[in-house]
Amino acid sequence: MKILLARHGETPWNAEGRYQGQEDIALSAIGEAQAAALGERLGEVRIDRAVASPLARARRTAELALGASRAQALTLDPGLMEIAHGTWEGLLASEIRERDPQRLQAWRDAPDSVQMPEGESLQQVFDRAWPALARACEGLRPADTLLVVAHDAVNRVLLCRVLGIPFSRLWTFRQAPTTLNLLEGDDVDHLDVVRLNDCAHHTPFFGEAVHRAL
Repeated sequence: MKILLARHGETPWNAEGRYQGQEDIALSAIGEAQAAALGERLGEVRIDRAVASPLARARRTAELALGASRAQALTLDPGLMEIAHGTWEGLLASEIRERDPQRLQAWRDAPDSVQMPEGESLQQVFDRAWPALARACEGLRPADTLLVVAHDAVNRVLLCRVLGIPFSRLWTFRQAPTTLNLLEGDDVDHLDVVRLNDCAHHTPFFGEAVHRAL
């Protein structure tokens, strides 16, 4: 089976570098265009099933990626929601640095050690996101393709699991807006990473495709 693991498009808070977490922020005009470009790229790709986070930015990205003719393939799973940043949500990194500097530094240096204030840890995100991925894969046949549209932290912990690397190495790869990661394997526990952070549908090969906050 094949899994297309995508991130949602850009939001106004992404552009500002504001921590979103589980705040339900819609796509910006740029994000809508990125998702539409993803849809054009996937237009001729067979997609047998699709699942997305219920947050508007992921749901809308999935809708645009699928197009009207495949909209019925989409379901939503709250297990794919972004990490809960708790009291950081809505704040810029500069504001967090003033209020919670030690935790912010740990988030940069040892993200696996951080429990978000009134929020989640990466392990807690994984403990709900991996079962959500497994549910989405249930019953898929060898030739089937699944589209999953989720969030930065969610994608990263899932990819760490597939790559066999600890969450402490979360920042060693990127997840751009509407990026595609292609996973292939016989089942959810036996996957290979075929493509990682592929955003060629909206960013040149040497273009900068980074987020300003997670």
